[in-house]
Amino acid sequence: MPIFRVALDLPLHRLFDYLAPETAGREAIGRRVRVPFGRGERLGVIVDVAASGDWPIEQLKPAGEVLHDLPPLPPDFFALCQFASTYYQAPLGEVVLQALPAGLKRRDAPQRRSVRPPPPAAPVLPPELTAEQAAAVAAVDPAAGFSAHLLHGVTGSGKTEVYLRLVERALAAGRQALLLVPEINLTPQLEERVRARFPQNTVVALHSELAEAARERNWLAAFAGSADIVLGTRLAIFTPLPRLGLIVVDEEHDASFKQQDGMRYSARDLAVVRAHQAGVPVVLGSATPALETWANAAAGRYQRLTLRERANRQAKLPPLCLIDTRRLSLREGFAAPLLAAVGERLARGEQSLIFLNRRGYAPVLACPACAWVSHCRRCAANLVLHRADRRLRCHHCGFEQRVPPACPTCGNQDIHPYGRGTQRLEEWLQGEFPAARILRVDRDSVKSRKQWEAMLERIHGGEADILVGTQMLAKGHDFSKLTLVGVLGADAALHAADWRAPERLFAQLMQVAGRAGRAELAGEVLIQTQFPEHPLFAALVVHDYAGFAASQLAEREQAGFPPYAFQAVLRAEAPQMADAIAFLKAAVALPPVAAHGEVVLYDPVPMRMARLASLERGQLLAESPSRPALQAFLPRWREAIEGLKTPSRLRWHLEVDPLEF
Repeated sequence: MPIFRVALDLPLHRLFDYLAPETAGREAIGRRVRVPFGRGERLGVIVDVAASGDWPIEQLKPAGEVLHDLPPLPPDFFALCQFASTYYQAPLGEVVLQALPAGLKRRDAPQRRSVRPPPPAAPVLPPELTAEQAAAVAAVDPAAGFSAHLLHGVTGSGKTEVYLRLVERALAAGRQALLLVPEINLTPQLEERVRARFPQNTVVALHSELAEAARERNWLAAFAGSADIVLGTRLAIFTPLPRLGLIVVDEEHDASFKQQDGMRYSARDLAVVRAHQAGVPVVLGSATPALETWANAAAGRYQRLTLRERANRQAKLPPLCLIDTRRLSLREGFAAPLLAAVGERLARGEQSLIFLNRRGYAPVLACPACAWVSHCRRCAANLVLHRADRRLRCHHCGFEQRVPPACPTCGNQDIHPYGRGTQRLEEWLQGEFPAARILRVDRDSVKSRKQWEAMLERIHGGEADILVGTQMLAKGHDFSKLTLVGVLGADAALHAADWRAPERLFAQLMQVAGRAGRAELAGEVLIQTQFPEHPLFAALVVHDYAGFAASQLAEREQAGFPPYAFQAVLRAEAPQMADAIAFLKAAVALPPVAAHGEVVLYDPVPMRMARLASLERGQLLAESPSRPALQAFLPRWREAIEGLKTPSRLRWHLEVDPLEF
């Protein structure tokens, strides 16, 4: 009797065997199936049909209904899921089921509508390519099989136009294109541009802001091959595409491409793997590539394509000037030269952007009498003051409470906010420039796609004179009247404990600087700092990413950090830190550790954010100079860890290629 090997969305590294109907054959692979599990029923995916299994036939339960409402999931989908499962040490069932839309994971299939064709739009004539853009387009041949390319272009150099020309070639060959972006707020802008460019083709978007039914319709259109272009965030990398001909990863350096919970994976890295499996080109684009990507290009694994000039010949890269604040008196965090520059733009009818990557009114509320501080009771973090609605909020776990009328410890009514957030800057600037139209753009003011689109419309329409924003405004946006970018609070990351902090800060500053002067009006960038001699700023001022990357890679090679080493982290969380650390110490003592001499395990330590959502968190770093050695070690180690007895409330997971510690 045939046996179905079924993948279920469970944290178990195994498949489940069920008795299949006598007539079942391998054509059932890839179909969803209802199966009994415990006292209930679950929906799984058939990944194999075998003649025998791991258990005696008499112990197996018969499978339930096999769903035929959709064609089977294709082999290339399973190949990518299998790679992700093996490399990232995630259960195959978890990978397969999380890659499906929510409606397809229900036991009862919902009624479905097809994707509505977009209203007809007037075709948009493509702009003339620069010589560098034309060379980049010519270097990528969708018909030549797999190739990996790094498109390194300064901000405003027209990387998106290169993507569109490559998409055009893929469509002309009858293929589909997959475009990945790091964040949802970049999707509407790119989607509008793509639809206008290809009005006769079906374009669908896949991201978490979509309603469940809309996301399922778009996924099904991609799966059926009726969608020609798919725009999506990281989970879209798993979308089945029967005619896949091109993969593009825009802003490939962005940390949003790394999933940080559940199945932890890098969509950027999986894009390269998928392109290799499918035999199609992949293009990774950024003005500030990840250092791992830059190293791959330097080693010849990726072809580097460079755009050194802005696509608009009248637009020049803005000069970056450092304001040394060591000997200046600041007014609410602003130096006089920056305020004067804002006033000049107001007089000329131009826009300014004040960048501070800290939302809320103030990072902390404190009592000067007894030193009480607004700590989060659930996390090792402070509650941030949001003055507009008089709330204290934790930006890590979401806990919030009302602002106390007096100090909870000593009763002092004179409690003060310390530090600055975007709300405080907005309030102060309104008093300083009462006639100015000030618009704050952060995750407190923009909570939905409609709000974001309305905000962008106001900015493009010239309805704002001063923008106060976080990293939401740092990348991917083109505001023709924006000529000044002022940066506050950049020094905090210079001496952070995280060895990736300089890379992230350089990328953030170069990206936000690139918002200035993208059209005919000349731009300027002013960065306030107490460390103007720092090498990072020296490279930034001359737009020298290559020099910065070379120095950072040299430091990492000397220190033995990625990309010159390969890492995995075992993390544990429990109500008590002692339980988490004891579990990690037990993991170090397991037999597979001693059997792999090429892998080094460091001592268990608390995480930087040691307490999150009422759980204490510890971690253990595994490192090797050889990726194959680490990959050979991890499954054996994980299997041994699964055999450890743990306290009931302790949870643990392995993360491969971690970005945060």
